[in-house]
Amino acid sequence: MLVSYPTKAYVGKVLPKSKIYENARVSTSLKRKFVEQVERITWAYKLSPETTNLPSSASVPEIEVFHIDLKGADISREVIQCIDKAIPFPIIYELATKDRRRVMAAFKRPSEGDSSKWVTDAYFGSAWFRSDTERVPLFPSIDLRRLYEQLLSRLMPVERRAGEVFEDTLARAAEYWHLEREAAKLEIRMQKEKQFNRKVELNAQLRKVRQRITELSH
Repeated sequence: MLVSYPTKAYVGKVLPKSKIYENARVSTSLKRKFVEQVERITWAYKLSPETTNLPSSASVPEIEVFHIDLKGADISREVIQCIDKAIPFPIIYELATKDRRRVMAAFKRPSEGDSSKWVTDAYFGSAWFRSDTERVPLFPSIDLRRLYEQLLSRLMPVERRAGEVFEDTLARAAEYWHLEREAAKLEIRMQKEKQFNRKVELNAQLRKVRQRITELSH
């Protein structure tokens, strides 16, 4: 799902990597990842009351849309997390290779203990799309908070249940994401395991994990 953002919200400003380094603790190894993986970071759109005619809130004063041109096939989560730490606003990332694009984001909110700091939850991402894929219009909404929820919901691996509050959907999606990776690790361990009894134990664990995944997805 690639979104067509309002022309009025367009910024189109290149964000130097040095600005990220200044506002976040960046180790030498992480800087290396920036250099190896990121060609350019562009502040593409600013979704605010002025550019969307939607009211803001303390938790979502505005939403930034960043385009990241990649040097390779993908980007490490550490790099995205570093950018989120440096920019004190919710961000939707659009990652681009030569002919493909995908969207990635985490729910980002002010810290309950310190409102000057922001906290990010699990990251979710779309599939890869061809760069020329037709974009969908920005979702109609009543305020920026609801718009942010809609943008994130489209990236989550689970559907929002009827009457379910967003935070509960978020928690369910985060658990689903974690268990999917746990299942993948268990499958690899089963393939490598030589002892029959141990294979049986791992298979039992895998069945429980898959059962929970099924429960979370409905």
